[in-house]
Amino acid sequence: MPHISDDFLPTTDLSSFRLDLVDHIAHLVLNRPDALNTLNPKFWQELDQILDTLHRSGESRALVISSTGKHFCAGMALDTFADPNFAPNDRTPEGRAAIIDTLAQLQSTFNKLEALRMPVICAIQGGCVGGGLDLVATACIRYASREAFFCVQEINIGMTADLGSLQRLPKLMPLGIVKELAYTGRRMGAQEAANYGLVNAVYETPEATVTAALACAREIAAKPPVAIWGSKQVINYARDHSVQDSLQQMGWVQSGIWSNQHVMEAVSAMQAKRAGDFPPLEPLRAWRVSDESS
Repeated sequence: MPHISDDFLPTTDLSSFRLDLVDHIAHLVLNRPDALNTLNPKFWQELDQILDTLHRSGESRALVISSTGKHFCAGMALDTFADPNFAPNDRTPEGRAAIIDTLAQLQSTFNKLEALRMPVICAIQGGCVGGGLDLVATACIRYASREAFFCVQEINIGMTADLGSLQRLPKLMPLGIVKELAYTGRRMGAQEAANYGLVNAVYETPEATVTAALACAREIAAKPPVAIWGSKQVINYARDHSVQDSLQQMGWVQSGIWSNQHVMEAVSAMQAKRAGDFPPLEPLRAWRVSDESS
């Protein structure tokens, strides 16, 4: 198995995932196939830690997310709703008011995927339903195997989807199709999803899908990481703002990251038909106050 430096891993005993880092590519694998990779409380805790580590480290230049077993993700683990430690309290106004903060915690974890300092590529097999669809909606690029399907499952269990798919899918697909999926809870196959723009490409098998995702990640990892960071920043900003505002933001970003050295190295590498040599992103350091200075 590929080695990851000990100080990179957020924990050595992940129960919901496998995490590899090879050639500047992080590969995160949902790893509870017997439970259909459903989202239990441990999933949220581990994913939050992993994304914080990836974001701070600067070691990886792209993140591929894939899964194991029959389905990519069957959504929220239903037994979570029966657990008194996690189930929403709808018996009092105070309990219902607290739901907004609980949701905000879960939403913030998926938001970290969107804000990550590198592109996120999802390789999807089988069912991608409920919270699984919320997850992949945060990605930059989505590949699917031919048998994959997508479903806003929440409406089928009597609730409104609340972790981001209803907010992000309208930016990716025609609004009428999103409403149809949200109101009916029907399954959308991989090819239909590709036709509407949710999926970039469809492959014959799950293995071919992961191979394609890793190949895309390698192409990304060969580019200057700071230029990739800038591209992700301005594309996400442009999605949510006017053209004029986005052009102004583009100027600020470009003025902050422009590098003659990177451009010359990229051109030289192309001409010599070799890999470019670019520095990693700067690691982010947490602000801590030492005991001595307190």
